[in-house]
Amino acid sequence: MDGVGDTRRALGGFLRARRGRVAPEHVGLAGGRHRRVRGLRREELAQLAGISVDYYVRLEQGRATQPSPEVVDALARALGLDAAERGHLITLACARQGSAPRVTASPLLQRLLDTMAPFPAFATDHRLDVVAWNALGAELLGGLADPARRDRNNAAFLFLDRASRDVHPDWEDRASEAVGQLRVAAGRYPDDPALAALITGLSDRSADFRRIWATGEIVMCSAGRKSLRHPVTGPLTLDFETLHVPAEPGETGLVVHVFSAGEGTPEAAALDRLAATLVPVPGVPVVSGVPAVSGAPDAPRVPAVPRVPAGRRD
Repeated sequence: MDGVGDTRRALGGFLRARRGRVAPEHVGLAGGRHRRVRGLRREELAQLAGISVDYYVRLEQGRATQPSPEVVDALARALGLDAAERGHLITLACARQGSAPRVTASPLLQRLLDTMAPFPAFATDHRLDVVAWNALGAELLGGLADPARRDRNNAAFLFLDRASRDVHPDWEDRASEAVGQLRVAAGRYPDDPALAALITGLSDRSADFRRIWATGEIVMCSAGRKSLRHPVTGPLTLDFETLHVPAEPGETGLVVHVFSAGEGTPEAAALDRLAATLVPVPGVPVVSGVPAVSGAPDAPRVPAVPRVPAGRRD
């Protein structure tokens, strides 16, 4: 994959993908059917950013490193990047080195997730490994508590398990979001071998992953509404919010995802029906009518090559 583990190649790959998405007509340049290049030419982007063509070419080819903040800002403006995309460009331009800090779900975080019932909730790390959950979250997301039902890496589940399309009716949006998150993580932690192996494995085994990765898209959804489907509830559209648990200042840490529905709504009634199907385990306390089943493994499991359930291959 372009630039995984190599920030210079990652910067060039991101610039190349993003200039390919800019319509010349949208930035005051002549377009037309006879252009041989999709999006902007290198010289056109260099002109818009106010930098030399030679310097831009060296940036895209990985022969120039650590552009100044002024150059990065000019490129971001010329490419029309949003806040998340601009942040990713800044990270790549800094040529950061190092692996991610080791993070695990603490007993306190697990207790917090359990007390969120009757709201489904789970926590992920920067590799999109689900490292903790509450019982309702586990069931709603396709059976996280049982590794035989689904992969506990959200990206592997989305791209290598057809069942993910049943759980996520808006699969394309969720897939784009996952790729964007992995791209940001790869830029922030270029020396993380498990992350690089995950991305490479997904690229080898999923045409959809390769297609979305090639767009250079960064989709970061921190709040809003998402569609889900479960055999008990049928289709659901739930509110969601993300909460960040930093490993240390400036680091990604864990992200807690919480789904909810307004009181008295059909969605709230559907979640109640799903909660009622969860059978309490003897000896495990029940929180708000939902078994407080611990979902925090001793350490995040990151497969070098993601597992594919039998009979479900892209």
